[in-house]
Amino acid sequence: YFGTSVLTDSDSFQEVVVKIERSTYNKPFLGGFRNMRTGVEFHNAGSQTRCKKRPNKGTQTFCRETQTVWEKNKPQQTRNTTSTQMTKIGLYVSNMTDKLLSPGKYFTAEEYHKRRIKAVVVLQKYFRRWHAINVVQNLREQKKLRLAWEAQKESQKKKEKEEKLKREYERKLNPRTKEDFELLYHDLELWIQEETEQINRTLTGAERKAALCALLEQEAQLIACFERHKLNASEENQHKAVLHLLDKCAQPKRWKAYDGKITEMDTQDTLCARELLEIYRSISAKDIPKDERTDVLLTLRCTVMEHECKLTQEIVELIDREVDLISRKVKECNLEGLRKRICTLFLQYIKIPKVNPQVAGLLKVPQDPLKLYKNVYFCHSCENYLPSTEFLIPANSHTVGRCRLCYKLANEARQRESYLKYRLILENLRKSEADYQDDSKIVFLVQLPDLQYMIENIWNCQSALSAWGELYDLVMVRWDKQHEWSPWNAILLTKEEADAHLKLCNLQEAYEAAFIFRIKQKHIRAKNYFAQFPAMSSFLHTNDNQANASSYKIHTSSMKFTEVKEAH
Repeated sequence: YFGTSVLTDSDSFQEVVVKIERSTYNKPFLGGFRNMRTGVEFHNAGSQTRCKKRPNKGTQTFCRETQTVWEKNKPQQTRNTTSTQMTKIGLYVSNMTDKLLSPGKYFTAEEYHKRRIKAVVVLQKYFRRWHAINVVQNLREQKKLRLAWEAQKESQKKKEKEEKLKREYERKLNPRTKEDFELLYHDLELWIQEETEQINRTLTGAERKAALCALLEQEAQLIACFERHKLNASEENQHKAVLHLLDKCAQPKRWKAYDGKITEMDTQDTLCARELLEIYRSISAKDIPKDERTDVLLTLRCTVMEHECKLTQEIVELIDREVDLISRKVKECNLEGLRKRICTLFLQYIKIPKVNPQVAGLLKVPQDPLKLYKNVYFCHSCENYLPSTEFLIPANSHTVGRCRLCYKLANEARQRESYLKYRLILENLRKSEADYQDDSKIVFLVQLPDLQYMIENIWNCQSALSAWGELYDLVMVRWDKQHEWSPWNAILLTKEEADAHLKLCNLQEAYEAAFIFRIKQKHIRAKNYFAQFPAMSSFLHTNDNQANASSYKIHTSSMKFTEVKEAH
């Protein structure tokens, strides 16, 4: 509300109160213009007065013109006027273009239908010929594609086999991992057995003893060669492990946002770990100029002096000694031991959580001494106290037994078996079970010796379908994919057979009864073997209860169906 003066007479004014109603809607833009000189914009304004509403009469009215449509149907026929002119008196019409029609032979309805059937048969002959040509052509194309696919698969298998043999040869020629040395010792054992059999078959007496002694000397030389390779490989692997640890400490913090993007952030601890990593790489580098080596040593000295301790004093003394020897132009071959000591002490310095906070959660040995008493067991073979992860515990064991290193040494000294094939099968099995995401537990309880027993004694080291015996090509999958994997719900197949098996929906329709019976017998053998283990007994009882419940449901449903049928 606001007041204003209104001129009522020629000389008098009256104060009037004006009420302004604010609109509750946005006014539409009605255009405008802009002053070219001043740049001021002017908008066109609309009226604020509301439209006058019509009075409500109390009755609902409609407009007839918008509801009524007049329709009219009117047929039309176009005219077609024809005429015929005939000869008559006074008019001649030429008949040169006329045709003389004579009646043909009369035939009955039966003859007409026979004629139609004969024509239909002719049409069917030509259609079937065309259809047969197309079918044969399609079969030829499918056969051609099938043969090309089989040739491609065969060449791919051959190429993969050649690559596998080449990879195995390379692994045996330059062994780096534990699996590589297992293959070497396994091949050595096979060669020793063949040579021993040949000597026993061909030689006797003193010649046989001399040949066996020479074979023993060759075996000792090969084992010494293997051990030299193992020392070199352990040094390289240790250096790679140290770099991997330091690189893991230097990784920035990562987290996933709500939109799926990965965000990275460097903290003060990660930057410090990255700086220590670069210094360690520079210190452990070889064949660098003396000036660069001196600069790296001085940088290392400044870095370790930030934290005073006994280890820092030792590192500084070794750095001063190397700088002095470099200034005296001592040969680099004489400085290798000193440089290794510097690298070792600097690595110990990096592993101090006070210096590098990021390494605290990655150390195998915890900083708290009380944590050392948890999950620590005694190995009766090497007489060392080790964490539980260093022990290979099968499902049928009641005690801890020997550690992994002792098992490895015993295998290299006696059996010399290669567990690489079984390890690959177990890794593929655990990976496939993790992809199901149905909380599978039994597969992670089964250890390598248990899987080896299943493959060798229950499945006879061959595919259940094709009897293929190459373990590198075999995988173990679920027999019934609706339930989790277990030794009594498993089948050993090739990779192609496993892919086809997992696509099946009904096993009873896909396989013969004899094959299913054979698989069930193997499952019973596996169940009897693993029933002796305490860790597996609870899963066996759960599985039996589920099977009994399902059989009870089937039995009750069949009984109800029989009662309903009898009632009808």
